[in-house]
Amino acid sequence: MRSHLLNDLTAERYRSSVTEGVERVAAKLATTDRPFTGVTVDTLAPRIAAIDLDRPLGDTGAALDELEDVYLRDAVYFHHPRYLAHLNCPVVIPAVLGEAVLSAVNSSLDTWDQSAGGTLIERRIIDWTAARIGLGDNADGVFTSGGTQSNLQALLLAREEAKPGWAEREEGASLARLRIFASKAGHFSVQKSAKLLGLGQDAVVPVPVGHDKRMQTVALAHELERCRKDGLIPMAVVATAGTTDFGSIDPLPEIAELCAQYGAWLHVDAAYGCGLLASLKYRDRIDGIERADSVTVDYHKSFFQPVSSSAVLVRDASTLRHATYHAEYLNPRRMVTERIPNQVDKSLQTTRRFDALKLWMTLRVMGADGVGELFDQVCDLASDGWRLLAADPRFDVVVRPALSTLVFRYIPAAVTDPAEIDRANLYARKALFASGDAVVAGTKVGGRHYLKFTLLNPETTTDDIAAVLDLIAGHAEQYLGESLDRAS
Repeated sequence: MRSHLLNDLTAERYRSSVTEGVERVAAKLATTDRPFTGVTVDTLAPRIAAIDLDRPLGDTGAALDELEDVYLRDAVYFHHPRYLAHLNCPVVIPAVLGEAVLSAVNSSLDTWDQSAGGTLIERRIIDWTAARIGLGDNADGVFTSGGTQSNLQALLLAREEAKPGWAEREEGASLARLRIFASKAGHFSVQKSAKLLGLGQDAVVPVPVGHDKRMQTVALAHELERCRKDGLIPMAVVATAGTTDFGSIDPLPEIAELCAQYGAWLHVDAAYGCGLLASLKYRDRIDGIERADSVTVDYHKSFFQPVSSSAVLVRDASTLRHATYHAEYLNPRRMVTERIPNQVDKSLQTTRRFDALKLWMTLRVMGADGVGELFDQVCDLASDGWRLLAADPRFDVVVRPALSTLVFRYIPAAVTDPAEIDRANLYARKALFASGDAVVAGTKVGGRHYLKFTLLNPETTTDDIAAVLDLIAGHAEQYLGESLDRAS
């Protein structure tokens, strides 16, 4: 079995095995003509359940043949131009190369003696990102598993930073008095983080959004003032630069002013909108982000990186101490005075992948302008798609996109019952997925079912959008026709 270990004696076997796998995937990518096969759970689950994991195949080729049957053939391929569903981007080749390198070397980014150059590369990427945001010379951060973890860590820091003020201002302050203010269109991870941080059920105060799905600053000011009058503590405001459902960007400068006025930590969830940090055309859409105390970025959403590639950035590096614990076997305190850089001192994780290498390779091959150009293209595509939807009487589109998301609803000419229209849109989405011709997402707006395009593929065209809209309309009309037949 030692022949399967990657080392100096098996370098050639490593080369041939990985090459064989890459060739299989490359062949699949070259011949995939739709984003999904339409396979069902009931079809695929028995095939996987029937595999006896205690009886190895003993051969890479045989294992890849089996993988074709249970995974590669039926995978959902985000690189296809008619995958229009979730915040999944096609990936750039330099990043995939970085993934191959980091998986094989397998550095762990917790301590210097496990990663050396990897530690410094991650720190350099963090510094580069912080500079793009404009957080200042004292900024810092660390890579995370994704936006949910980044938001959790940011709110942990906000909670701990709020503590000194409790003793100074009032006696008897408790976690139950802390409040987090977040847009109603913000990410669910804010509520999840509040629960994990031991805050009360009422800790997250939802702030209304306007017709453009941006946080209403007048409503935020009202809630902050009410918080103060009620003797509560405004721990943090979470502004969003790219909501999951609408791609909307909250008014960051105005929110920053309110945070300064009420002494609240400003966290900007830019998991989606961070692509604008590299934009050549639309960077001004996130003006004000430089005033944040912390920022979430997901490179695997809008920098065309493989999952996972995410980070949390902070304005004041010292606040990361709230995530620091010292273990004698790993990162004893003496290492701080010895100036040994251990990334575990900043992270909620211990063992951690060298995900920064993927972005490093991307920047070294393509440059930031190359990434920004790709993201600008999908933003432009969304604007073109919005014009298509706005001019098409079959559809109601919710809001003009600030990034690359379109939320819309099929509206039949002859049907006025909202519930029936809901069912037609739900059916259209399911039927489209089952066909494999395209993949779209769904959400609710005002309690009604809507469909969603998340456009993150620069290879998608307006012709693709128009074709998928026709498919949606066709499926919805089929459902409504069958519904009328049943009713009669």
